[in-house]
Amino acid sequence: MLSMNFATTPRIVLRDGALDDLPGMFAEAGVRHVALVTDAGLVRAGLVAPVEARLRAAGLAVTLYDQVQADPPEHIVLGAVEALRAAGVDGVFAIGGGSAMDVAKLVAYLLRSPCALESIYGVDLALGARLPLILAPTTAGTGSEVTPISIVTTAGDEKRGVVSRRLLPDVALLDPNLTLGLPGPVTAATGIDAMVHAIEAFTSKRLKNPLSDVLAKQALALLSANLPVVLRDGQDKAARGAMLLGSCLAGMAFANAPVAAVHALAYPLGGRYHVPHGLSNALMLLPVLRFNLAAAAPLYAELAPAVGAEGNTADAFLAAIERLVAQCDMPKKLHELQVTRDSLPNLARDAMRQTRLLVNNPVDVTEADALRLYKEAF
Repeated sequence: MLSMNFATTPRIVLRDGALDDLPGMFAEAGVRHVALVTDAGLVRAGLVAPVEARLRAAGLAVTLYDQVQADPPEHIVLGAVEALRAAGVDGVFAIGGGSAMDVAKLVAYLLRSPCALESIYGVDLALGARLPLILAPTTAGTGSEVTPISIVTTAGDEKRGVVSRRLLPDVALLDPNLTLGLPGPVTAATGIDAMVHAIEAFTSKRLKNPLSDVLAKQALALLSANLPVVLRDGQDKAARGAMLLGSCLAGMAFANAPVAAVHALAYPLGGRYHVPHGLSNALMLLPVLRFNLAAAAPLYAELAPAVGAEGNTADAFLAAIERLVAQCDMPKKLHELQVTRDSLPNLARDAMRQTRLLVNNPVDVTEADALRLYKEAF
């Protein structure tokens, strides 16, 4: 008998100008003082000031926290909690990529349910309440606006995850205007990242289910069709909206049918070399897809039509993914990012710590396998 347990963000708004709804949403939740969580780059880009002004015009107090960093370290999360607790906020809004949204989730939780951050690393250990939380992505990549996951970099450069449905936000606001200025290389890497989420959800050895399958297929269709469009014309608002929807659907899929070896091998690249998460996933995608072929070929064949493959076979699927990656203006090999060959054994050892992810892979991965995959990606 089929068994599944599916959860996602309860309200998702996708439209041109979706941010206009933000003040009313916080008012409905009884929020009076909003924590605005973002990064300094988005402040400089001019995306944050209009949001802050809109909230203040509606009579809401706002405290800006703009110190989020990529692959957010623990001290950033704890610093945000300390600053925003002192300010007395009672609701949290994040505008940004996955890092800003992940920090905001933990801020909302820890402000309402104080505890040691390290005590909630793992699955379903964060069981308390959180403050009202709304997330607005500025990249079509992580899908963090619909996932119950926050990833933190520890002092030892290890990526740890807090996984709990309590981290799902109340609302995901998908506004294509927030992604129009995204540079080509970032658009490419985050777009491939979203495709990784869909592919790994569809091929996951654990918790794969009919809902995640439908979402993953639709996500892949949207992403593969629209990524070339936005790479040619980053101002195409319809295609940007389709990318946001594809990323969101992929996020919903992998939040319930978890990701696997691509992510497990990508995390050490972020921890040790601070390679952006989307790019690290993109770099490891093809080696892992080929590695998994022995077990995943029938599933790849099912996905082939979604990516416009020239035939409904696993080989055609892989060829279509290779063509799409080739179009992307981004590094294609690890050596282009100052990753050294000597470091590959250490990366392989680090990857083996990601047991939460490796258990989902369709093929078991040994440390020797991981090293071979890093060498292929090098």
